Amino acid sequence: MKIDQLYRQIIMDHYKNPRNKGLVDDASYLTIHLNNPSCGDELTIQLKIENNRIIDVKHQGHGCSICCSSASVMSDTIKNKTVDDALAIIHEFYEMIKGYSFNDQILTGEPVVYQGVSQFPARIKCATLAWKAAEKGLETKGGTKKHDG
Repeated sequence: MKIDQLYRQIIMDHYKNPRNKGLVDDASYLTIHLNNPSCGDELTIQLKIENNRIIDVKHQGHGCSICCSSASVMSDTIKNKTVDDALAIIHEFYEMIKGYSFNDQILTGEPVVYQGVSQFPARIKCATLAWKAAEKGLETKGGTKKHDG
């Protein structure tokens, strides 16, 4: 099996069987909503941060398979990480998506399946929407401010 075929399978698995999907009605979660008007993707991400650690990540939204699967992968990837570690992972994800070299000691596992997105500039916003929402929330370090972007 070719690596790009395996990557497509992982993306489709996360699209059809998303992890951590569904929002909670809990004021202790930071809620961030972002959309991509050029593609129609729309996502809400929720982060629960305690003692500088992400203890839960939720997502809900609609859009293309790249956007929705990336939200699932992101939620699995940063859950149980410290805020600083998650921000470092997000930074490396952006480097990879732009086609730049990235630190594969920091960005490991399923996020690398989006490496080929760099060849399709119109899809970069789709792949990064959830990551940008999480980054926006993490930069507040678990505050209670609600972001709309």
